[in-house]
Amino acid sequence: MYKNWRERPALALTAVAVAQFMVALDMAVVNVALPAIRAELGFQPLDLAWVVHIYALTFGGFLLLGGKACDLFGRRRLFAAGLVVFGIASIAGGFAQEPWQLVAARALQGLAAAAVAPAALSTLTTTFTEGPARVRALGVWSAVNAAGGAMGVLVGGLLTEYATWRWVMLINIPIVAIALGAVLVGVAADERGRNGERLDMVGAVLATSGVGLLVVGVVRTDRHGWASGITCTTLAAGLVLLACFAVVEARFARTPLVRLGLLRSRWVTGANIFVFFAAAGQFAAFYLMSLYMQQVLGMSAGATGAAFVPFSLAVIVGTIVATRLGARRSPKTPLVGGGLLTAAGIGWFALISPDGSFLADVLGPSLVGGFGLGLCLAPVAAAATMGVSGPEAGMASGVFNSARQLGGSVGVAALATIAAGRTGTRIDPIGLNDGYALGLGIAALLFATAALVAASILPSARSRSTSAPKVSRHEELSAARP
Repeated sequence: MYKNWRERPALALTAVAVAQFMVALDMAVVNVALPAIRAELGFQPLDLAWVVHIYALTFGGFLLLGGKACDLFGRRRLFAAGLVVFGIASIAGGFAQEPWQLVAARALQGLAAAAVAPAALSTLTTTFTEGPARVRALGVWSAVNAAGGAMGVLVGGLLTEYATWRWVMLINIPIVAIALGAVLVGVAADERGRNGERLDMVGAVLATSGVGLLVVGVVRTDRHGWASGITCTTLAAGLVLLACFAVVEARFARTPLVRLGLLRSRWVTGANIFVFFAAAGQFAAFYLMSLYMQQVLGMSAGATGAAFVPFSLAVIVGTIVATRLGARRSPKTPLVGGGLLTAAGIGWFALISPDGSFLADVLGPSLVGGFGLGLCLAPVAAAATMGVSGPEAGMASGVFNSARQLGGSVGVAALATIAAGRTGTRIDPIGLNDGYALGLGIAALLFATAALVAASILPSARSRSTSAPKVSRHEELSAARP
């Protein structure tokens, strides 16, 4: 057994890449299979969406807890446990016979993903030190993350069309086996938190409940409008709980779930705001383009999935370019340029027409937007963890993944509602096209906003003095307590 995790960085990177691919894949792979799932299991129309929403709820709600658990109990331990639970949940979902069984399995998948995602990213950032090595590793992580999301649509379409929807769950089993083997062999056991540290259960309940209520309020706007009493009450309750969480972490927590001093770093804060807006635009654009290709252009599920392949390839090319830039420049440069280029690509998407085609309306925007997104993915992850010490890597990774997941949920729910409002009762190709075009235009504005955030908040130089946040006197005393 290797005692030093630096001795097998390639296997550690393999574990991180495969696990992140699986998490990203599972967020998209089920979408195309929903009609088949409804037909076989007998879901009610309004209940079917919970197959998707419950994953977002448990994943987003428990990410902060998962990030802190990495620091307290060990990244390798949580990484392996999360993979095992994810595999068990996938088997249960693949053999589900009743709607509630599939929903429960998806909830367990989201919970496991909330452990795997921060464990994977924190493993990467502690295995590879800041500089060219980490930039290259983050480039691989970013490429597989984007490929997993895009390939999820392709894989889901092909499996649903040529096999059965159950394989969109069971396909995770070999992926889990590969990732788990790489974790056990390539990631050495890391030290647990300092003696006397305990999980901040009050903070965990407040953070999980607050984020969970925000996700529920957002994703259920398909049934209750944004201005409805239920939505407003749910969102307000979530914000109140998060405000209470901030007070508890700043004043009372002995071992905070999130050390608020971490957010004084312009790198950490800027990167998390950037990824929130970028994820909102990206997830919504994926969703709207998938609907456009199937409901307006009349493409099959398999053909729609295949149409995302050029986008994935463009992301990989953009990631390679960003990796080379990142070895010499501050992450700010590719984030601003990539955000603007992605905004241009999605803005091009917004020019779709009801009598369009893949070549005229999809291919060009996919190449431009995918390349721009590839420029952003590795630099934003690098910025979110720049200057963060090893013992807080899981915490920073949990915050980053939470911002991304919450942004994606808000983006899809908000832009789907806006698109549906523009379409109204016009369910013909012209009406649907008008709604999707409006939603895509707003998604482009979200990416432009992300670029503006990067330009205005992130430091221009890669300096540890600007990135490493100072620890307050209260935090020093909290850390020193037995």
